[in-house]
Amino acid sequence: MSLRLAVVTDIHHGPPSATKRGDAAMDGLAAFARFVAAARADLVLDLGDRITDVDAATDRRHLGDVADAFCAVPAPVRHLNGNHDLDHLGPAENGAALGQSMDHALHDAGGWRIVLWRADARIRREGSPGFVLDELDLVWLAAAMQAADRPCLVVSHVPLSGHAQTGNYYFENNPAFAAYPGTARIRAALALARVPVVCLAGHVHWNTITCVDGITHLTQQSLTESFTTGGEPAMAMGIVELAETVRWEVAGADPIAFAFRPDTRRWTPPLPDFRSHAGLRRTPPGDTA
Repeated sequence: MSLRLAVVTDIHHGPPSATKRGDAAMDGLAAFARFVAAARADLVLDLGDRITDVDAATDRRHLGDVADAFCAVPAPVRHLNGNHDLDHLGPAENGAALGQSMDHALHDAGGWRIVLWRADARIRREGSPGFVLDELDLVWLAAAMQAADRPCLVVSHVPLSGHAQTGNYYFENNPAFAAYPGTARIRAALALARVPVVCLAGHVHWNTITCVDGITHLTQQSLTESFTTGGEPAMAMGIVELAETVRWEVAGADPIAFAFRPDTRRWTPPLPDFRSHAGLRRTPPGDTA
């Protein structure tokens, strides 16, 4: 038994901004609807940042455009909010436009559990800029992991691995905007699961594979990003096939394909700072203490 998911993220419908080709978003969504039909996907995941924010009225209009485009997608869709979706519109307004709740949710199918972790994805720009990890969001995730009785795909907008952003156009010099400040606590919550866990996110606008503590983390390229594709929109559209072997393939101008077998093994905890670890301190010559 397997489950076939089609994935799109960081659509960024709206005006072009930096390397985001928002002018190509609607054509990209029409192509994505055809991609879903050809792939015969069981379920579609939209990982957020459907729009590039401008102001409340413009964002509302662009959100309506995207919601209408998703009506042509021939499979059930589960949406998450990204930071741009929330700059001027709240979770409830996004959910109303898309016809679904934006609360955390679990979806069981094909022997897997899809964990829709819809944590707060707003970016704060005052005080300590970046994301804020809400304690209730973390508690919900920890409880979901402890209760899991089948393999889990944990889906979020913001990546949960805390992986390096070296080379990333947006985040190499802005790492606080690429992860939650409590990422170590999030990884500890994921490790509570006694079943295989895989994580999938968007936000960082590139395809990455990172393994931390035996858990594989994937991030998918944006539909309209161009910093890896010479100025042309990437048109990234993914398929994740969940079975005993997980297969992830992204089509478009920035393709990737990867297969692996998730398991429940966790790693030996990392060493502390070498300078403080007694087992690694050298005894000076002649010192018998």
